[in-house]
Amino acid sequence: MLVPAGSTPGKTFWARYPGLVWSNPDAEDSAYICAELLAPHFSTILAIAIEFGLDRLRKEWQQMLENGEARKLQRTKPLVERILKNIEEGFRDASTRN
Repeated sequence: MLVPAGSTPGKTFWARYPGLVWSNPDAEDSAYICAELLAPHFSTILAIAIEFGLDRLRKEWQQMLENGEARKLQRTKPLVERILKNIEEGFRDASTRN
């Protein structure tokens, strides 16, 4: 992937999702990931998993659950966990086909 001069791969990736953290375009990757996990969309979470890795996504999710975000996440928890499980299964299936 080509990255414009003066840019970082993460910033280039997040430019495709300007609405996630619209109030702070200089936010860290974690802020963008957490924002998506609060309002999950399968295609965006899949793109994040491809860009940053499923382990990173799971780590951010676990930190949100452990850091008192559970009340905010009650609505999204079943959806996020189903999405993460489906992505994990898809990655596993893809890696065993060749």
